[in-house]
Amino acid sequence: MKGIILAGGTGTRLLPLTSVTCKQLLPVYDRPMVFYPLNTLIKAGIKDILIIVSPEYSGQFLNLLGSMFQSFGIKISFMVQKAPRGLAESFILAEDFMDEKPVTLVLGDNIFEHDFTEDIRTFEQGARVFAKEVPDPERFGVVEFDASGTAISVEEKPTKPKSNFAIPGMYIFEASVCGVAKKLKPSARGELEITDLHRHYLEQGTLDVRTIEGGYFDAGTHEALFEASAYVREHKLLDRFDPIIAEALKTFNAEFKQMVSLRK
Repeated sequence: MKGIILAGGTGTRLLPLTSVTCKQLLPVYDRPMVFYPLNTLIKAGIKDILIIVSPEYSGQFLNLLGSMFQSFGIKISFMVQKAPRGLAESFILAEDFMDEKPVTLVLGDNIFEHDFTEDIRTFEQGARVFAKEVPDPERFGVVEFDASGTAISVEEKPTKPKSNFAIPGMYIFEASVCGVAKKLKPSARGELEITDLHRHYLEQGTLDVRTIEGGYFDAGTHEALFEASAYVREHKLLDRFDPIIAEALKTFNAEFKQMVSLRK
């Protein structure tokens, strides 16, 4: 299993904060936002991770994460996406990286309380996505279930949602997703929609949708960013991080402090 974190985009809803850095490097409580999707992947045992970034912030990601996890057997690579053209484009860009392996894609601004370790480790074929009941499903891809709890439709940001279950930014796909993504046609907004990938696997009968509980934040606004930080602190989510993350941060902080002292 490979891992991808999508950390591109402009983050205009978070201006002026994102005038100096990208939103995935903004703090959520005591660490940059990108560490939350990193924890999801590392905790599940994924050791080969690609972070897709926008050109202007690639150096910041490299300075922070370039060698932080190297001594822990975790390889982090970076790819520049010059312009975002939809979430599904990630699989076209990452085809060589995936090397015909299944992949878990996490959006860099989505923060979950749910532990996806078992969901990732037990994945075998098709696609596996997740459903979270939200008060504003029209902002998301929406999944509709029948009376037995089986997914029967998915829609992208519908004006009249058929359910309150959103599909958040956490997706697991088999290697065939690269070929499927290449065949997608851009939507009316000119993007390759990940919902069209979900629909493909639903029609094939291989889309597994699992509902999740616990806190969830799409931290793309000032209010959501604040709420996420408060929730992480109040519910002690950092205590549930993989020990590798804590050790890597401890080492990074010590080395940074030493570097600063040498400059004085």
